[in-house]
Amino acid sequence: MHPAYDLADVSAVLSPSLVLFPELIRKNIARVVEMAGGPERLRPHVKTHKTREIVRLLLAAGVGKHKCATIAEAEMLASAGAPDVLIAYPLVGPNLARLVALIRAFPNTAFSTTIDDPDATRALSAALSAAGATAGVVLDLDVGQHRTGVPVGDAALALYKLAGSLPGFTLEGFQLYDGHNHQPDRGERERAVRAFLAPVLDLRAKCEAAGLPVPRLVCGGTPTFPVYAALTDVPGVECSPGTFVLHDAGYGPKYPDLTGITPAAVLVTRVVSRPTPDRVTLDLGNKAVAADPLLEKRVSLLDFPEYKTVGHNEEHLIVETAGAANYKPGDVVFALPGHICPTVALHKEVLVAEGGKVVGKWTVAARDRVLTV
Repeated sequence: MHPAYDLADVSAVLSPSLVLFPELIRKNIARVVEMAGGPERLRPHVKTHKTREIVRLLLAAGVGKHKCATIAEAEMLASAGAPDVLIAYPLVGPNLARLVALIRAFPNTAFSTTIDDPDATRALSAALSAAGATAGVVLDLDVGQHRTGVPVGDAALALYKLAGSLPGFTLEGFQLYDGHNHQPDRGERERAVRAFLAPVLDLRAKCEAAGLPVPRLVCGGTPTFPVYAALTDVPGVECSPGTFVLHDAGYGPKYPDLTGITPAAVLVTRVVSRPTPDRVTLDLGNKAVAADPLLEKRVSLLDFPEYKTVGHNEEHLIVETAGAANYKPGDVVFALPGHICPTVALHKEVLVAEGGKVVGKWTVAARDRVLTV
């Protein structure tokens, strides 16, 4: 267990609680800035932490460009002083009017959003131009995940040309999110990126030849971050890792090229029952830690004997271990979440610890769908 996690006052900490360690967060930010070659090459995703305090830590490190998925996250970023916010999500329905309201409410923040459909692009333009507002647009390219985006090719070129002809828009480049590339081997990840990058650069050249600027390529997430960080020969690359500020047990041991990044969020849980001689039940249910990883990957219990997770319910985590006799109800256990991003969203507040003590709380402001806009 990292010595920073040792809390002198843990007996007063309610469980389950999520505890963040700002000293480690600052070190993680500094490490990623170093890997990227400077803060200007970063556009981190706010979905991991959803807190104003961590936004301010990023801003203090010189990271001015940010990425998010919801209007609430965008508003939280702007309210914390972020000067450049990309909403990397298709905006449809009432969210068009919310974007207009956001632009009006925060004139000191430049907002942009992604596009991948002609009709939705026209609707976005109509909403902005009717309000006399302007936003940046980033063409969302489908580079293999098949979740959102338009395939690289003629349809992508046509959509970017359409956006360039419509009022209310500033053309800001392409998004290349390859969430499907999470191979443990760095070489395999790099080969996967190189396979789709050449056609993207060809598309960029065609757009620029047509007089359509492509100033930035917003690239990847955490697994492929080291690959994009090394693309210093490609102009306008902005790396978009998010998990790095807090890190987790899912990414930690999987990617050795993410060295120097330490988990900065720990769950405090307690034994609540010893139902059988080889079982320990903790109060770390799926209302406190994300349940999207496989059962055995949900959490990593720290300084705990070898165990197998055999059950996970709303309020219970059940493990089997030969060392069960060493635990009794009330004993404290520390755990790393397998997937930190949705885990944070389960907590209205997180505890903050420095110098071995809990010193305050941070509100997870953007876990809500609506703030004021």
